[in-house]
Amino acid sequence: MQQQQQPKQEVGTGLFLNGERESGQDVRSSNVTACMAIANICKSSLGPVGLDKMLVDDIGDVTITNDGATILKQLSVEHPAGKVLVELAELQDQVRKNELMMIDCVDE
Repeated sequence: MQQQQQPKQEVGTGLFLNGERESGQDVRSSNVTACMAIANICKSSLGPVGLDKMLVDDIGDVTITNDGATILKQLSVEHPAGKVLVELAELQDQVRKNELMMIDCVDE
């Protein structure tokens, strides 16, 4: 009877280590490139003379916005550093909406 090989597990963390770990200058360069690409997408929509972006999704729905969180939400980002930026934008948007709701409640 053959035994199935169990994935390596780091002691005490519950993390499975089946993937590859990369480090060094190549990873830093890749992270900077991904973050700069996302920044370049959003930067023209910022400020008092910010431009609107027209976004078309896979099924042809059109969204016109200059809101950075909406723009990032529509992107399909695969790079881990880029995903972190998108998640941060979503969390910041949620916090902003919660604060606005609290201000509305106080005003009443």
